[in-house]
Amino acid sequence: MTSKSEASEGIMAEYVTAVIGGQLFGLPISRVQDVFMPERLTRVPLSSAEIAGVLNLRGRIVTVVDMRARLGLPRAGDGKAMMAVGVDLRGESYGLLIDQIGEVLRLPEAGREDNPVNLDPRMAKLAGGVHRLDGQLMVVLDVDRVLELMPDAKAAA
Repeated sequence: MTSKSEASEGIMAEYVTAVIGGQLFGLPISRVQDVFMPERLTRVPLSSAEIAGVLNLRGRIVTVVDMRARLGLPRAGDGKAMMAVGVDLRGESYGLLIDQIGEVLRLPEAGREDNPVNLDPRMAKLAGGVHRLDGQLMVVLDVDRVLELMPDAKAAA
């Protein structure tokens, strides 16, 4: 049974917000396992620049993806501690390295729009739509697309 507010607003979606390179992103809360500060990151030899390394998180080996590199942005030079959002894809654990974690937003699914034509192509290839917030655009990250790392290398192997 749906509540009165859900019936009037339609289907709601919840997002964990994150800031990467000054841009607000939203990750569907159903895909987020945890949020953590990556420590003791081990670089993987011969991996792409998008792979920041691997780490042990409570007994699980987690591949850490540098979202700045994934989006074609320069490295952060502010010296702030990085955060990571833990996600899962087909039983494998990943950490998405971000600049800053935000809050959980509950937004009407009907408010989600297709990617605007003027959205940066680097973001558009990883986005599953946008939400227009008060004076800000939240890009909804498609976790499956984000973790589609180096498809050319897989095809060549």
